[in-house]
Amino acid sequence: MRTIDVSALTWRKSSYSNSDGGACIEVSDDFGAVVPVRDSKVAHGPVLMFPADGWTSFVAAVRNNRLGY
Repeated sequence: MRTIDVSALTWRKSSYSNSDGGACIEVSDDFGAVVPVRDSKVAHGPVLMFPADGWTSFVAAVRNNRLGY
């Protein structure tokens, strides 16, 4: 398993996060091949890494309301 240092990444909050501090995620655009994602309320907590093409597909599904929830 490869370790990636995420301590110096630039994070941005998702535009889908709500304003009352609830379900918020942050993503970083600092890598090309992977997209780091974290819980904005736990900035020093775990980071999930998604392949960039998979993340792009997920975001498109959310935008187009294709997740079935």
